Amino acid sequence: MLFALLSSAPQTNAATAVPPGNRNAEQPSVPGASSRRTTAGNTTFDAKYRKVFALLSNDSDLRAKIRKAASAYGIDPMHIVGAIVGEHTYNVDAYDRLQTYYVKAVSYLSSSLSFSYKGEDITEFVERPQFSSCEGMRDSYDLWSCRESVWNRQFRGKTVDGKSFPNDRFSATFFQPFYAGQTFGIGQLNPLTALQMTDMVHRVSGLPKLDAGDSNDVYKTIMDPDLTLPYVAATLKTSIDAYRSIAGFDISQNPGVTATLYNIGNPEARAYALKAENERRRAAGEPEKLPEENYYGWLVNEKLDELKAMF
Repeated sequence: MLFALLSSAPQTNAATAVPPGNRNAEQPSVPGASSRRTTAGNTTFDAKYRKVFALLSNDSDLRAKIRKAASAYGIDPMHIVGAIVGEHTYNVDAYDRLQTYYVKAVSYLSSSLSFSYKGEDITEFVERPQFSSCEGMRDSYDLWSCRESVWNRQFRGKTVDGKSFPNDRFSATFFQPFYAGQTFGIGQLNPLTALQMTDMVHRVSGLPKLDAGDSNDVYKTIMDPDLTLPYVAATLKTSIDAYRSIAGFDISQNPGVTATLYNIGNPEARAYALKAENERRRAAGEPEKLPEENYYGWLVNEKLDELKAMF
């Protein structure tokens, strides 16, 4: 199982260290959707960055929570900061005060939410025979990653048992009951990621395990800073471990790369792709390709000294 591979992989010095800073001299292009969303909000990327920067710099309690979460998962706090800054610069505006996130979290306890598609609840959907190969997965990361793979192979964009399914991500189809692309909280996690990480977070931080059948609790966890920061840390730690054990790169000193993976997801698949690319390059006598930042991670590295100064 993949999670077992990551958790048991020896942490040796064999991995190639990815140096700090950006590999790209100029920022890679920002997707049109992010630009349109920012323009529609009558704001700019710089204004959004300054807003999340102010939230972090004005709230010593938040910084302390970030340090605590980072320490528990053995990562630099800048990885968590990078994820928060990237999400709130290119996706949604940060709230002015941390307290607003707590208020929003409580509101989800009284909402009527369900993870479903056309009346089929996710807990029923994953009981379909196509998911039988996932039944032996004991860790939540392995389990939900397996289910996502089954979705991509056997349901996405297909008609199964007379029911048509959209050509869209598993998380967008079942785990975003309000609108597609929906993420919430200071870490802007999506519910599927939270469900994947729940066993690690339970093991490391002692938080109760999440249940896909209790969508309200999942959303409350995503919105509550005290609950969601361990999930952000676990997600980043998983990317770092995947790149070390699969691709042979230590990305723990480059928050721009980890922020990029936080933004685009699927770190294992990307690590395997990079491994294959470098095997081809070595066979051709070419230099290996280092992990690179996207537009989102580029900003994090560009602003890193300013962000570090707060801590």
